[in-house]
Amino acid sequence: MTEHTVAAAVVYAKDVTRLSTFYTRVAGLSLAHAEGGFSTLESPALQLFVVAMHGDIAARVHVSQPPVRRENTALKFVFPVESLRDARRAAAEHGGALKPAEAEWAFGGHRYCDGHDTEGNVFQLRERAVATGDETND
Repeated sequence: MTEHTVAAAVVYAKDVTRLSTFYTRVAGLSLAHAEGGFSTLESPALQLFVVAMHGDIAARVHVSQPPVRRENTALKFVFPVESLRDARRAAAEHGGALKPAEAEWAFGGHRYCDGHDTEGNVFQLRERAVATGDETND
């Protein structure tokens, strides 16, 4: 359990186990706790609570395979990763996707790329940019 106060967020899921596994593999979060209908994922700076949707809501939500991106939301989680390339591979292996490398951009010393998880929720990953002398997108 985290001993200091960190930022926290909640994402509701039809399949808590699958979505939790996705974020542990892609965003590098650790599974801190799981039990019937929810899990707690952690990093040193964030707790992400994955909570099962209430049954009547889940019945109205369709998750296709592959998932359709759910972009009509006001929030987007941003997770730091060591490698966008490795995260892209992990996302594909675990039921989500990252946009292709051509869609990445640089800003503030990082490279960014959008993706979506196993249920279509849009998120963003960022890695530290390698200094190349060409910071035209920064």
